[in-house]
Amino acid sequence: MTIHDIRPTRRAFLAGAGLVIGVAIAPRFLSAAPTGIPAGGSGELKALNAFIKVGPDDTVTVLSKHIEFGQGPFTGLATLVAEELDADWSQMRAVHSPTDNKVYANLSFGLQGTGGSSSIANAYEQMRKAGATARAMLVAAAAAEWKVPVAEITVEKGRIKHAVSGKESGFGAFADKAAQQVAPAEPKLKDPKDFVLIGTELSKLDTQGKTDGTAVFTLDIMPEGLLTAVVAHPRHFGAVVKSFDDGDARKVPGVVDIKQVPQGVAVYADNTFSALKGRDALTIEWDLSKAETRSSEELTVEYVRHFDKPGLEAANIGNVDEAFRQKGLQTVEAQIVFPFLAHAPMEPLDAVFIKADDGSVDIYNGAQFPGFDQQVAAKILALDEEKVRVNTQMAGGSFGRKAQFGSPYMQEAASVYAAIGGDRPLKHMWTREDDIQGGFYRPMYAHKMRGAIDPTGQIVAWEQIIVGQSIMAKADLDSTSVEGASNLPYKIPNLKVTSHNITLSIPPLWWRSVGHTHTGFAVETFVDELFSRVGRDPVEGRLALIDASSRHAGVLRKAAEMADWGAAPPAGRARGVAVVESFGSFVAQVAEISVGSDGAPRVHKVWCAVDCGVAVNPNIIKAQMEGGIGYGLGAVLFDAITLGKGGKITQSNFHDYRSIRINEMPDVAVEIIKSAEKPTGVGEPGVPPIGPAVANAWRKLTGAPVRQLPIVSVISS
Repeated sequence: MTIHDIRPTRRAFLAGAGLVIGVAIAPRFLSAAPTGIPAGGSGELKALNAFIKVGPDDTVTVLSKHIEFGQGPFTGLATLVAEELDADWSQMRAVHSPTDNKVYANLSFGLQGTGGSSSIANAYEQMRKAGATARAMLVAAAAAEWKVPVAEITVEKGRIKHAVSGKESGFGAFADKAAQQVAPAEPKLKDPKDFVLIGTELSKLDTQGKTDGTAVFTLDIMPEGLLTAVVAHPRHFGAVVKSFDDGDARKVPGVVDIKQVPQGVAVYADNTFSALKGRDALTIEWDLSKAETRSSEELTVEYVRHFDKPGLEAANIGNVDEAFRQKGLQTVEAQIVFPFLAHAPMEPLDAVFIKADDGSVDIYNGAQFPGFDQQVAAKILALDEEKVRVNTQMAGGSFGRKAQFGSPYMQEAASVYAAIGGDRPLKHMWTREDDIQGGFYRPMYAHKMRGAIDPTGQIVAWEQIIVGQSIMAKADLDSTSVEGASNLPYKIPNLKVTSHNITLSIPPLWWRSVGHTHTGFAVETFVDELFSRVGRDPVEGRLALIDASSRHAGVLRKAAEMADWGAAPPAGRARGVAVVESFGSFVAQVAEISVGSDGAPRVHKVWCAVDCGVAVNPNIIKAQMEGGIGYGLGAVLFDAITLGKGGKITQSNFHDYRSIRINEMPDVAVEIIKSAEKPTGVGEPGVPPIGPAVANAWRKLTGAPVRQLPIVSVISS
């Protein structure tokens, strides 16, 4: 592959005649002035807020402002456009948009980025307007060419038709002329009852390329003269290089150079094998004076100490202390410890840097926040931002890993590139071990729970204390630490939730479903345990404490119906239930488990009900629920990042930080609640309920409540 083969996101947009439609936006709201611009051919590209490209071959290419790393925005955004454009699904395509924090801003964030399960939610109306604008301009061009009234023209399955004259055309023939039309200030959108594509199970646009190997990821980019660089990092967080000896490393065939960078020691080589062998040959002395040297066990002791200290108030309703003094109540207390979790996407971090003849630099990487990456790289490379182009590539997962404050990965990659001068193209790579041991983990948390329930099943009092790092690096209350706990769906008259922020050298980061990863588990297992004390059915008990017309109740009833809740499960099995709202979506799950031959939970079946508003593509929603269940199940059963004696990271790869195996994946049934609400996210909400559903079934089956995760390590110990 030559350098000319690897610029699809910049050059392919400029090639060929066609029409590009954009919707101009100001921060957080839509402008009233959409703009049509020609894409090459008979006219020059006008880089103004482009979201849609209509090609001469009738294809419609959507420029996705959200990265595609498996969660489906290419397909989802294209569905929104195709619906209003009245395109045929077979003609739809999608690519990543250029980097621009204003033009391609996530309307939820005010800058370009993917996260918080917001892709469809924030683009729902925006991309529909872009499609409707394109349709109006194509129709206007056809009307002018055929000299007929606009009102007499129809569009169906990608064909523009005039019934009276019998004239018919595809989009491509009018692409250039459409670009010259005045875009409607407020294009009319369809009534949802008239949707043809939204709500149908359309095939994903990126599936074929990922199946046949033609999809291009950062790792596939191999320009001529490419250098590969890897960095030797410390095994202790907060450690820095004190000294190093690279004599043996420089003797490795293929090693070109070795440089110290702020993050460690970089080895540059002509190929990956040589770079890794050179890194292995380094001798490095690390300065641990500011490093985290406590073990996970020592950190747990420190966390628990905070339970007796005043915390930051997240919720305070009624009088908890007075309520606990009431007579005739069943009281339950629990402490639950959650470990650090790595994201462990299939594709570790990587980036390619290529200097152009004019001194500007192209960066190719799976950029979740490309604008941040651009700013950081430009600063380190001492270039103006417009001289740094971040070309977003498809990525093999993220789960939060690539969404980092200050783009620390790009800081390292750009520093490595700058250190060697940038005369040759460079691929900066992390190995699986680098990724597992590289930090930016879901923080470790500890919860202390205290609850009281009366004989009728009314939870009278609830107190919850949460201890952990602030992902947002706040000294005051961090909402991501308490979300799902401070806003319980249950009607509890006396509720108190407090939080403590712990400061560590271990860098924290959101992990798929953020605070709900631990609050969902703590809340839903504790609710279940309270109900068990008074013999209250877990489904009936929950429904009695929430509004009957609420979306929580809707998914809970549906999941129970799917599982035939109340009927006896097969011999040797038990079922558990959980319901969690996150990112505006409501998910209830019932898990059926048994005790496996190894003494650990064996999950056989999961029934899942989801309410995410308008279901743009049910196929993707079901896939995300299934994937979230698998991801969450692997974590709750097996996963933990532990610090051993002296604070050294214990895990290193999938053999000791493992994902769920294919033979361990349960049968999953998903039902989507029909809704007229605006769509919300599905990338994360499938994760939180699976852990407590399994833990609740495990307590029923064995009598042992789960107080520490992962479940398997507790059993085996």
